[in-house]
Amino acid sequence: MTSIAHMPDADTFVVETQQDTSALIEQNKALYNQTDEKARWGVWTRIASIPLAVFQELNKRGICRGFHIVDQKAMKAFLNDPENRHFRVRPGRV
Repeated sequence: MTSIAHMPDADTFVVETQQDTSALIEQNKALYNQTDEKARWGVWTRIASIPLAVFQELNKRGICRGFHIVDQKAMKAFLNDPENRHFRVRPGRV
């Protein structure tokens, strides 16, 4: 993960975080394709693998605090959003 600081204008300071997630996304796709859609969900069922940079954004949005989910409804919406499908490691709705 890389953080880059820059000033787009004289009154603004921006810190941008970048992370190469290509290996994680490929691993998620492989796990997603290996999972039986009819397999039962258990308490410790892994449903997603989220990169640290995205997890930091979830903290900023108030969905998480550290690595603890504080807004279950918002986290489920995030995981069920088709835009975030590449983080999922199994099919179905959370």
